[in-house]
Amino acid sequence: MDVTFTVNGDRMRLDVEPRRTLADALREDCGLTGTHLGCEHGVCGACTVLVDGEPARACLMFAVQADGSSLTTVEGLEGQDSELHPLQEAFVTHHGLQCGFCTPGMLMSALHLLDNDPEPGREKIREEMSGNICRCTGYQGIVDAIEAAGESLREVDAEPAEASP
Repeated sequence: MDVTFTVNGDRMRLDVEPRRTLADALREDCGLTGTHLGCEHGVCGACTVLVDGEPARACLMFAVQADGSSLTTVEGLEGQDSELHPLQEAFVTHHGLQCGFCTPGMLMSALHLLDNDPEPGREKIREEMSGNICRCTGYQGIVDAIEAAGESLREVDAEPAEASP
């Protein structure tokens, strides 16, 4: 089946089997291996991507269901000149990475949270991130990182825009 979607701003057209998962299509057909496969039952959240701005478990979604959608994967966080996104910077600074396996899904869930609530409290962060499981069990650093990234993103938004020459 032909499927067309936009991934991180790039239009992709794939010929996929009807039962191919979105996670497999992203990893194997698009070469975007940042989306991890953990439990493959939608429980751990490692495969979380944004589909039209909403978090989705790529292991539970067929690629054909994403036809016509705009997808964001962890690779889409990268800025110009390969700069880390403020969320990625905060995960590094606050030791939210740990083994790193769950990190792509954590980052995508956190991005959705901060896009919809730029100043969440620690309770809200814990609640929103409860669908992402870290097998290292170090949630404190993850919560600290998301809180710090929210502050950083608010500061960027508050900066006046540079005047055009």
